Amino acid sequence: MNHILIVDDDPEIRNLLRRYLEGQGFRVSTAADRRECESRVADSSPDLIVLDVMLPDGSGLDICRSLHEHRPDLRVILLTALKEDVDRIIGLELGADDYLGKPFNPRELVARIKAVLRRRGHDDAPAPEHRIYAFAGFRVDPSQRNVLAADGTEIELTGAEFDLLRVFLDRPGRLLSRDQLLDLTQGRDRDPLDRSIDVLMSRLRRKLAEREPAAIFRTVRNGGYQLAAPVTHEVAP
Repeated sequence: MNHILIVDDDPEIRNLLRRYLEGQGFRVSTAADRRECESRVADSSPDLIVLDVMLPDGSGLDICRSLHEHRPDLRVILLTALKEDVDRIIGLELGADDYLGKPFNPRELVARIKAVLRRRGHDDAPAPEHRIYAFAGFRVDPSQRNVLAADGTEIELTGAEFDLLRVFLDRPGRLLSRDQLLDLTQGRDRDPLDRSIDVLMSRLRRKLAEREPAAIFRTVRNGGYQLAAPVTHEVAP
């Protein structure tokens, strides 16, 4: 039974989500502010946090940054007001796995939670072989979720950035639309105003270009994105 922590200063939202998620088979804890959130994380080790951006004693974005630094295994879905596009983008940059605008349908939140946990389960599941990817001078180890440059320097990617890179590595040379990338990485259809894939692509390109200036990804107008570099793989001992 997955343990979900709901962090929101609105008691009605906390109670509503607790009842609904428990009815969907989750174990649920709640917190009203940053202090309670940090206490719950330390005491009960939740699998995923549904985190409101606006809290009375601090920003959910600051919590997200801290979690990414100290608990990178802990998944985060941010709750933001519908017009807080900047917060959504910053949240993805800080390591959030997904976001949902308020007001929202609890059924959609459950779908997002299941998609994020499913990706984590896929990453954690033992594979029949330990495959290492190599492309454009980089080596990617999915079991360790790390990316090494040619000189051995580790490229620090957020969870969402790594998931996006992995999609391309499994489909080298294939043109992938934004809809396909959203479905493969976040398990949901694209909203016409959703810029999350573009934001993640921009950050992924920048981080890789710092070590390899050659073009790794192609943008196809009205088509999507494509990994242009050849990909090879080997089975680690």
